[in-house]
Amino acid sequence: MPTDLSVVLVNPQIPQNTGTIARTCAATGVGLHLVGPLGYEIDNSRLKRAGLDYWPYVTVKEFHSFWSGQQGPKRLLAFSKAGSCHYATPGLYQSGDWLLFGAETTGLPQEVYDSLEQSGGVVVRVPIVETHVRSLNLAVSQGIGLYEAMRQIDGPPGVQDGSH
Repeated sequence: MPTDLSVVLVNPQIPQNTGTIARTCAATGVGLHLVGPLGYEIDNSRLKRAGLDYWPYVTVKEFHSFWSGQQGPKRLLAFSKAGSCHYATPGLYQSGDWLLFGAETTGLPQEVYDSLEQSGGVVVRVPIVETHVRSLNLAVSQGIGLYEAMRQIDGPPGVQDGSH
């Protein structure tokens, strides 16, 4: 599994979404970066309420602001329904990419979009029909992006280890 990928949640607001995303990160061996301010506190009672009994199996780093999380060279891929590049574009993902997802209510802040140019990153589109739905759940979008990145980098999940 591509443990050199990272999932980055910028200003997440709903602990249950973070819990679901942390579970996906634990299942894939991918690191999780939480960029504040968070809409909740990370403490045992809140984690238990969000069902995070697998929290010890996730590599989590917490940052107070977006720029404090910028350490070393990496490429940033910001996910949005308004992105210019479709999430399944062949060859889009590379080892070491940071997959960025914004707050459930506001999306990513402008400073994240501004930093994409410096990192060689792109805004990735997860398309939706907006007739009756304005957005996907954060955990759903993250799962789509992470598993497509894994598929492109390492092939379909489970193929390398012989499982079907």
